[in-house]
Amino acid sequence: MYTRSDARAHDALRDITFDVGVQRHADGSVVIKWGQTHVLCAATFEDRVPAHRLSSGGGWLTAEYAMLPGSTQERQKRERPNVSGRTAEIQRLIGRSLRASINLDQLGQRTLWVDCDVIQADGGTRCASITGAYVAAVLAIRKAGLKVTPTPVAAVSVGIVKGETLLDLCYVEDSAADVDLNYVATPAGIVEVQGTAEGKPFPRARLDILLDTAQKATERLFALQADVLAQAAGR
Repeated sequence: MYTRSDARAHDALRDITFDVGVQRHADGSVVIKWGQTHVLCAATFEDRVPAHRLSSGGGWLTAEYAMLPGSTQERQKRERPNVSGRTAEIQRLIGRSLRASINLDQLGQRTLWVDCDVIQADGGTRCASITGAYVAAVLAIRKAGLKVTPTPVAAVSVGIVKGETLLDLCYVEDSAADVDLNYVATPAGIVEVQGTAEGKPFPRARLDILLDTAQKATERLFALQADVLAQAAGR
């Protein structure tokens, strides 16, 4: 039986907390602390849209992602204006995930910018970014007084380590995984699955187990998001 570095059960999430309203000037902001992975998510409206949305009458949502210096053991260099392929891929994933959550036609001619900055990394930064960004986006929509009801969206990692299925991989587990998979979903179903075998192929039956494990976890994440948003509304 594989023993995890933090003694969690194989199907257990790390501790997750949300600290809302951490940035005064953002329309919505939250620091999500997911184990030792901490991400600042901020959502800000801009009163214009890109050219491809001008004739639609609706809005747009786009995301940026970065790992800040000091977020990893060796200092992360600032990437902009030329971001790495990994950064570009993750910020596109965050944008796609949030666009699956929000009816852009209801935003009016506005762009919702979602910025996710990793303060500290210990695996699962893209999953924490998506899960926290949803909360920040809802807070921004509330502040703007828009009649928009986003659909919850959350993400979680799952993998196979030493032959066993593990939920929510930390960095040590992720670096040793035989299979690494990121799962993004709303209550209505799957938004995106990113998965790969790091060595030999794995059977379809194991994929089904991974997906079932991840789906159950996203349901727990939706409940956490709902709780923090309810608390924020009551302030």
